[in-house]
Amino acid sequence: GFGVGKTHLLAAMWHLMPGRSYYGTFIEYTALVGALGYRGAVDHLTGASFLAIDEFELDDPGDTMVMSRLLGELVASGTRLAATSNTPPAALGEGRFAAEDFLREITALADKFLTVRIDGEDYRRRDFEGHAVVVAPGKVLATLQSVGDATTLDDFGAVIAHLATIHPSRYVGLVEGLRGVGWSGVYQLHNQAEALRLVALVDRLYDARVAIVPSGVALDEVFDDTMLSGGYRKKYLRAVSRMIALTRLAGNPQEAL
Repeated sequence: GFGVGKTHLLAAMWHLMPGRSYYGTFIEYTALVGALGYRGAVDHLTGASFLAIDEFELDDPGDTMVMSRLLGELVASGTRLAATSNTPPAALGEGRFAAEDFLREITALADKFLTVRIDGEDYRRRDFEGHAVVVAPGKVLATLQSVGDATTLDDFGAVIAHLATIHPSRYVGLVEGLRGVGWSGVYQLHNQAEALRLVALVDRLYDARVAIVPSGVALDEVFDDTMLSGGYRKKYLRAVSRMIALTRLAGNPQEAL
């Protein structure tokens, strides 16, 4: 499940590990391969005692091939792994691409992990019911100003269009140093590529504890029913949970995420 403390446990494990260790999201590790090249990434990570991988998901064949090979080499050299995911290892890739064509790679990945299932209620939604917070169009700027000085206000459609021009691994640069973002005119998405880019941005906003101040459609309704019943359902639901928490953050900066 999501919102049950998997990332917290992974971070705690990483802090306890002796020697050189690394913590990052799945997309950050794939970005490392993109930046250093495959062999450069292997050389950089080899010798680490422990690798923590948050939000492990296989969304395309390229990631499957790269991560299967990379983790295989690191495990063979003595590196231990731990990862969080909303999908059991053996089911990675299901409903997202022709996973059966990459069964060998997926099985090889699954064999490197012992699965520990953590169920429970999404803690980000324990204390309230309903939608993400929506602000009236005329009050977005004033609400943003209450968050702090480092904020930005953009049209939601312009944000979605801009994300298409940047690799998701670089989204962290969009949110660096920000306290809050305002999105005017939020509307429901029907394009899966756009929706997945938004998910990646929300993850970076959540990691950086950046409040979202939106107007328009409530952000828990930004993904259409087709998306919420498809192969990326868990990914979208996690993003919804995080967006609800971030919209509440503007009114209560001390709220726990």
